[in-house]
Amino acid sequence: MTDSTLKSRLTEAMKDAMRARDKDRLSVIRMALAEFKRVEIDERIEIDDCRGLSLLDKMIKQRRDAASQFADAGRQDLTDKENAEIIVLQGFLPKPLSDDEIAALIEEAITETRASSIKDMGPLMGVLKPKMQGTVDMGAVSKLVKMRLSR
Repeated sequence: MTDSTLKSRLTEAMKDAMRARDKDRLSVIRMALAEFKRVEIDERIEIDDCRGLSLLDKMIKQRRDAASQFADAGRQDLTDKENAEIIVLQGFLPKPLSDDEIAALIEEAITETRASSIKDMGPLMGVLKPKMQGTVDMGAVSKLVKMRLSR
């Protein structure tokens, strides 16, 4: 079912942005597709949705960091540009999980991996990441898991 893949959604969105002559949105989508292509060529792989979400997450994080640095430097114009790019990229991510859904997935993964201490965090995060990729900030999930395992 290749029609619903993240990469094909990006390609369709690029065509729509071209038709609408929305050059700002178009440049962000092209940048994302270029990053997908770079990874495919460098690693000689075909990007699946899980890896694509991971790449989009990374791009959003980079833009958040840049926006923060621009804001600190008093460059509101560049901060606004980075924030606009974040909004475009977030449009391709799945609906964010609620706090209850996150807690339920963490409990499910703890049961599945039989995690009982912080030492078990690696395998536990390995189970959670594919289920949550692109729907939550994995750094925040990591903190929640640490709190839960240290009880």
